[in-house]
Amino acid sequence: MRYLHSPRVTGCPILVIYTRSMKYTLMSFALLAGALGYAKAQTELPLYPNGQIPNSLPCTLTEGVRDIGQGNLFTYNTTQPAITAYLPAQPAQTHAAVIILPGGGYAGVSVTAEGSKVAAAFNQLGIAAFVVKYRMPSSQSMADKRTGALQDAQQALSIVRKNAVHWKIDPDKVGVAGFSAGGHLAAILSTRYRDHYIHTTDSTGNLRPDFTILVYPVISMDDSVTHAGSKSNLLGKNPSADDVKMFSANVQADPQTPPALLIHSGDDTVVDPENSILYYQALRKHGVSAQLIIYPKGGHGYGLDNPTTPDRWMDRCRDWMLSRKLL
Repeated sequence: MRYLHSPRVTGCPILVIYTRSMKYTLMSFALLAGALGYAKAQTELPLYPNGQIPNSLPCTLTEGVRDIGQGNLFTYNTTQPAITAYLPAQPAQTHAAVIILPGGGYAGVSVTAEGSKVAAAFNQLGIAAFVVKYRMPSSQSMADKRTGALQDAQQALSIVRKNAVHWKIDPDKVGVAGFSAGGHLAAILSTRYRDHYIHTTDSTGNLRPDFTILVYPVISMDDSVTHAGSKSNLLGKNPSADDVKMFSANVQADPQTPPALLIHSGDDTVVDPENSILYYQALRKHGVSAQLIIYPKGGHGYGLDNPTTPDRWMDRCRDWMLSRKLL
């Protein structure tokens, strides 16, 4: 187990900006929460309650949020990472949980379409869900922009396991789900769990997710298949060969990598489906259980519902979780 520590300094002050129309979107979402299967109102909690955010630098970045259409919110310039718990009204007997890492190209976080809406769907299955608003890679706000988001993902996993009794979940059945660049973060969390970028000094020091769900994920940092924007935002314009290798989840996979379900569309022109194929092949090579579903069409960024098919990937996810005794 390797501990890779960065400077611990308080991050930038937070100022959330939203328009008048977004105010009513937020109000409407609050009114709808009960109908979506949540057990109680959600509270956004800081990932680092003591205010000491690792790897952060004082800066002048202002966090904001904008509506990207149909009431879907997108946060950007995040320097104060947070986690929101969505607990099911009727928990599954397995008491499994999933940490959700929305996408956004490492430029922001799609907190609604790939966050709260997905959490509601997991709640309908009886699964506790935790949406993470992780920091964006930035040399202005981080000493090492490559590792800030991974630190936040590791911290989220640690927090969920530490609070397993309080949230009535099984700490040995905590997985991660990621979308697009959030899928890359989920895959790196699943393959580089031995590299601790946060302090874990208690019995909950296990930073390996128990299962992984990846929806149209970025997997490789190789130029032939990667998403150029995600790679540039995370690693910079001219990353070293070592960085490309370290942040390519298919290269980092080994026999202890968690089992995975992968969802992609064959016509995805934003993130090449070859990313999911590479991860699936890597897991197979190491004898790790994996299932890959590639829809003929659907494009990228559709969140819960691929508009080109009546088949819902969440239904396939339910079947997969049943097969793994997570439901």
